[in-house]
Amino acid sequence: MSFNFQYECITCGRIIPSTGIQYRCPDCSKNDVPGLPPEGILKTIYPVAKEPVAESPLSFFSGLKTDRYLPILPVENMVSLGILRVGNTPVYEIDSLDDKKLDFGLYLKDDSQNPTFSFKDRASILVSAFAKEKGIGTLVAASTGNAGSSLAGICASQGQKAVILVPASAPKAKLTQIIMYGATLIPVNGNYDTAFDLSIELTEKFGWYNRNTAYNPLTIEGKKVAAFEIADHFSLDLPDRIFIPCGDGVILSGIYKGFEDLLLLGIIPKIPVIVAVQAEGSDNLVRNFSSSAFLSKPSHTLADSISVDVPRNFYMARKYHRKYSGESITVSDREILDASWMLGRNTGLFSEPAGVAGLAGLLNMKQKGQIPEASRNLVLLTGSGLKDLIAVQPIISQPKPVQPNLKDIEKFLETSAL
Repeated sequence: MSFNFQYECITCGRIIPSTGIQYRCPDCSKNDVPGLPPEGILKTIYPVAKEPVAESPLSFFSGLKTDRYLPILPVENMVSLGILRVGNTPVYEIDSLDDKKLDFGLYLKDDSQNPTFSFKDRASILVSAFAKEKGIGTLVAASTGNAGSSLAGICASQGQKAVILVPASAPKAKLTQIIMYGATLIPVNGNYDTAFDLSIELTEKFGWYNRNTAYNPLTIEGKKVAAFEIADHFSLDLPDRIFIPCGDGVILSGIYKGFEDLLLLGIIPKIPVIVAVQAEGSDNLVRNFSSSAFLSKPSHTLADSISVDVPRNFYMARKYHRKYSGESITVSDREILDASWMLGRNTGLFSEPAGVAGLAGLLNMKQKGQIPEASRNLVLLTGSGLKDLIAVQPIISQPKPVQPNLKDIEKFLETSAL
């Protein structure tokens, strides 16, 4: 059943049993070099995924809260996932933008509707469930905000303790979430990498279960469920392209992993084109996809959740992207802000800069004539705009107050774009 799984090192190919807690390949992880992505990242594999399913493919899907997913999830039962409703987020079909009919299909999957308002809940709920089944009561993570607030909220619902290390510069809204969920918040005078390294030291010293993406292999397993939901929503007739905002490359790998599992099971015939979208000021993932030697550049982008100097899941993301002929694109901060503004005024959906980067990538490609007419394109919206209100201030202006009388209000309306 579901607990019958193994790990495969993406660096050396070694198969490692899933007994106990395993984070990375014990051999390849010794080869880590400062300033380079870590080696020895583990991929979770399931014996059941080696043979196509005998049943009708569509019957595989019946919702996250059933046993249908268990054969390709690393938990023993769905009860371990607790009371919060994670996943099964809506997909919206958009046929026009700014009153112009689109000549291509546009679908938005809004993961800001998860319990803590981001895609990160998918990883947190699975890591939390696994820890519960192993009898571990305290979890730790490093975060720029979203992963930390996610783990804090999930742990609160599961009766677990969460310790979250964040750069002191993380957005206040995300830090507020962490505190309100009752977690132990540790602001660090340093960047995400500093917080990450400290969280590993705490894991080793106290035996806490570590949720860090690209360190804990089960975070990929939580995020891959979004691919199952996409396949379910489209009744297996998958979109042509799926646009994904990228930082560490974990969401990218998770979506690939989900579709790959379905491919191995014979449920889908092929994997859609996955488009990895990064901010121009933090392109250390996609810029190195085609490079012979990894080179990191300091990141500068308002999209803090995808601002990464050394993408820790680089090798897995690159391997998937090459194997399944993925595409990549970078977008400017201005394009990200414009996409956020367009999304809000056209759909009523408010996404943080990192969360809307995928849409910015699609609009960029459309402007270049790279989105074929009648093609179907899905964009992942990965986080709520309420998490980072400061970032969007450059594109909005607060109107000055008017006197409380009808005459002044009429004057105001004459000059406004009503």
